[in-house]
Amino acid sequence: MDTQVRVAVVGAGHLGQIHARIYAQCPDARLIGICDTAPDRAAQHAAASGAAAFTDYRSLFGAVDAVSIATPTSSHYAIARDFLKNGVHLLIEKPITLTAPQANSLINLAEKKRLILQVGHVERFNPAVRQIQQLCHAPRFIECHRLSPFPKRGTDVNVVFDLMIHDIDIVLSLVKAPLSRCEAIGLPVISPFEDIANARLTFKNGTVCNLTASRVSDDVMRKIRIFEKDAYLSTDYASQKIQFYQKRNQRIECTHLDIPKKEPLAEEISSFLRCIREKTQPVVRGHDARDALKIAITITRHMKKRQALFGT
Repeated sequence: MDTQVRVAVVGAGHLGQIHARIYAQCPDARLIGICDTAPDRAAQHAAASGAAAFTDYRSLFGAVDAVSIATPTSSHYAIARDFLKNGVHLLIEKPITLTAPQANSLINLAEKKRLILQVGHVERFNPAVRQIQQLCHAPRFIECHRLSPFPKRGTDVNVVFDLMIHDIDIVLSLVKAPLSRCEAIGLPVISPFEDIANARLTFKNGTVCNLTASRVSDDVMRKIRIFEKDAYLSTDYASQKIQFYQKRNQRIECTHLDIPKKEPLAEEISSFLRCIREKTQPVVRGHDARDALKIAITITRHMKKRQALFGT
């Protein structure tokens, strides 16, 4: 009996290509096809991974058990809805959809069909983040920086949906309290959307979080710092290293935690396949992604209000 999960990747852009590579190398999966609206791109990457090429995702109905959706965000809802209606488990790249009602619709449909709906907030599978979640108990202040040069690939969303949403999701997994206040500023620099943004979030339990995201920086930075009573964590997502400062005998002592490195996306896909086989809930459920999306929408709304003050 074939125990492999039959999978396909919809969207053969940068992320879709990585999904395809990992599926092709995974013993628990059988990569059936790669779908892209550009025939040449679909054919090129399908040939590289030993899969069939498709230009219409509907051609995959009945041929696969699960798909990764790595298309532009604006198309997530329609494609995901069609696959769920046809009984296919989903791993959707973040953000889950453009609107919260769309996200709720997918969540409800997946629950009705008893299908896995996992969303690609890949930093949750970073070994350093998993260690953070064990070390942090009651964060009081969190500071996040996610900076990068402008991507060569096109983007159809602002930097909050593109980059900051990773940190929003991590913050929500640590704070576990409703948002009470948001202040934000953001500006378009190269694209028609905000390319740099800063948000200050205050939660009902008193925790304050400061998030900065930019895709117009010279350097790459992906860091989070978390402050608690008598302790402080500094983590670099890329190096997967943690500096853990603790108060001991009226002194601050630092412990350097060197976490065994793993490829977060490979861990994410492995977890997705395991959820399908074992019928368990994913680490990042549709509900989690919707909650992060709602805060990203709130931040965007506040950015627009502030831009209006400057007449932009």
